[in-house]
Amino acid sequence: MAKNLVILESPAKVKTIKKFLGSNYEVMASNGHVRDLPKSQLGIDIEHDYEPKYITIRGKGDLLAKLRKEVKKADKVYLATDPDREGEAISWHLEKALKLEDNKKSRRITFNEITKNAVKASLKQAREIDMNLVNAQQARRMLDRMVGYSISPLLWAKVKRGLSAGRVQSVVLRLICERENEINKFIPEEYWTMEADFSIKGMKKPLHANFYGTAKEKQTIHSKQEMEEIKKEMESLPVSLAEVKNGERTRKPPFPFTTSTMQQEAGKVLNFSTQKTMRIAQQLYEGLEIKGHGTIGLITYLRTDSTRISEEAEKACKDYIEKTYGELYVNKKVTTKNTGKKIQDAHEAIRPTFVELSPVLVKESLSRDQFRLYQLIWKRFIASRMESVVYETLSIKIDVGTYRFTSSFSKVKFDGYHCVYAEEEEKQEAGMISAEIKKESEISLKQIEGKQHFTQPPAHFTESSLVKTMEELGIGRPSTYAPTITTIIARRYVAKENKNLYVTELGEIVNQIMEQAFPTIVDMNFTANMEGLLDAVEAGNVSWKAVVSNFYPDLAEAVEKAQKELSEVKIEDEVTEVVCEQCGKNMVIKYGPHGKFLACPGFPDCRNTKPYFEKIGVSCPKCGKEVVIKKTKKGRRYFGCENSPECDFMSWQKPSGKKCPVCGEILVEKGNKLVCIGETCGYKESKE
Repeated sequence: MAKNLVILESPAKVKTIKKFLGSNYEVMASNGHVRDLPKSQLGIDIEHDYEPKYITIRGKGDLLAKLRKEVKKADKVYLATDPDREGEAISWHLEKALKLEDNKKSRRITFNEITKNAVKASLKQAREIDMNLVNAQQARRMLDRMVGYSISPLLWAKVKRGLSAGRVQSVVLRLICERENEINKFIPEEYWTMEADFSIKGMKKPLHANFYGTAKEKQTIHSKQEMEEIKKEMESLPVSLAEVKNGERTRKPPFPFTTSTMQQEAGKVLNFSTQKTMRIAQQLYEGLEIKGHGTIGLITYLRTDSTRISEEAEKACKDYIEKTYGELYVNKKVTTKNTGKKIQDAHEAIRPTFVELSPVLVKESLSRDQFRLYQLIWKRFIASRMESVVYETLSIKIDVGTYRFTSSFSKVKFDGYHCVYAEEEEKQEAGMISAEIKKESEISLKQIEGKQHFTQPPAHFTESSLVKTMEELGIGRPSTYAPTITTIIARRYVAKENKNLYVTELGEIVNQIMEQAFPTIVDMNFTANMEGLLDAVEAGNVSWKAVVSNFYPDLAEAVEKAQKELSEVKIEDEVTEVVCEQCGKNMVIKYGPHGKFLACPGFPDCRNTKPYFEKIGVSCPKCGKEVVIKKTKKGRRYFGCENSPECDFMSWQKPSGKKCPVCGEILVEKGNKLVCIGETCGYKESKE
């Protein structure tokens, strides 16, 4: 009979860890949390020192009964849930639910990777539950519950049932709304660039160079007229080589992945959503059947903001590099990233558990997506312990009178970590010219060409760039990036199209209410400071109840004020002139998951519905019919012709009804300007 019981969080690990530990250990799983705050109420006793009212989660009774039965049989119980705040809290709840704190036979163990050595080593380092970690999780859970249960009913009353507000999701929604506003208000500015070809004695091909300005400062050319004047002036000016400089530059290897950088790179390279990245990484961490090796975990724990790795992993990696690529490729000095902020925990970076298991060796045991993500993690880790890439560079400065042109070239002198891994932006490098150029070389101007450009608005957020911004601003933590983004998309506050994230009409309404009634909740600095307080709770420097008790009174006051002052958002049951063809009643505007639609007020007797298109009082520039507001399938708003699909007119910006006096294209509204949609026109005027 097994003398020891190990309780894991995920059932996917049970088989693997049972194999590692042998017959003296019974291994079971809690399937996540076993206790939580009740769904039917706030679940926090405000009057009695903010004491949480935990209950057994519905459906977990039978599981707890089985666990209690095994606890009675065991001499020792090891709580082996995930090595983070959430995992520590699950172990604490298990201890309470199984009454383990009374008999003192339970111990807490953690492992950063699911390997035989790591699991066995964790038993030797068994400890008591870290209540600082537990309290940090309790504080976060209670803060999130307070925001959700206080503000969500207000949104139901003022907007629509089923909406939700969240402490982190509301801030992220605001970020996306602000970016959308920046894009909508952005007015393109015209500018020109100039490129020139120079003939140099001894060179067969002309030297291509870009206009910089003068020797003293960079110069922007704002119009074609300005460009033509400079171009004409240059025709009679002397040409000379101001500088020919040979040099070297290095590109340092990347750090191994954190949760954030893994999500960003998987989004850019593999086109994975943050949710998909985390789901597949979880599979790689928990363990897979690998031909010739049995069931093993392929990567270390996937929720981390640390770039540190263990000494053992460092040595194994460098030995592998030396054996596979040669001693020259081993980085003798590896620095740890200094972020200037507290790292949440002592986890390592995300890395392969066995560096010798290269992607090619495990490929046939993995699905396509598992292989692609594992390959990305493996290559990034190997690259992080390799030498820098060294480039041979050539920089040339050419003066045409007082004007300056520049040209630069490079070629790889030593490929370093690039023989294994290169980030997307590193993959294109300028080539090197073969001819030798000296400052004394004869040079003459061959031709100049000007090109028109317009400044571009900020890019829409993608999941990758949003995660990067959240990390930079200190909003959320590695475990919350993916769930937060998934939630705002699932709630239809945000639509995702071709990787880009767009705010929907519903998202705009919710954000406006949050900004008006709860400015503190959606304040980026406040949210980042709250994360700092939770870190301080984890470090044992701040009481968790002090954090909660300072937060709630202000929230309660804001909710009470909003209930009195916020006007209801009228988005339902507005009567229209459209007559229901089935029963003759005037149809009304309803609001569904995808936005407004027309419905018969005779429901349920008449179930007729049809799309609702709001007119903007502008004629279609193509066919003369009305321009209406439409939505894509995912909820992004645009302006199109009511005669669609016969007429294909559409615009992301609101048409003004006026035509451009220069090119005849339509003018659209951008902030306080009317701007021509013609790609090469650039005409704009103030709105009257």
